[in-house]
Amino acid sequence: MRVLVFAALLLTAACGPRQVEVRSAPTQTTEVAIHFTNNLSKAVNVYVNAGESDLFVRQVGANATEHLAVRGIASGTRVTLKAKPIDGTSGYERANVTMTDMTTWRIP
Repeated sequence: MRVLVFAALLLTAACGPRQVEVRSAPTQTTEVAIHFTNNLSKAVNVYVNAGESDLFVRQVGANATEHLAVRGIASGTRVTLKAKPIDGTSGYERANVTMTDMTTWRIP
């Protein structure tokens, strides 16, 4: 008799309601990028400045076009884009750019 009562209790507990935790998916940040064209005959270092300091993105070779992913900058952020030739000559800037998933920039 005890075995039947124990089995009935075990069966009831196994078929009872379960506690479920429901959460929303984590927010995903959209990766922003620059479609950069370097029309110079020398390589340049590309930087993004969002106010505090320059963030080095990548070096782009002479007469080249590259897709540059920019990590750490959210879509919609206003930035200044900078391209500095590796030979130390004066560089290029483009201020007040609103970053999107694909921002286009070419120099000169």
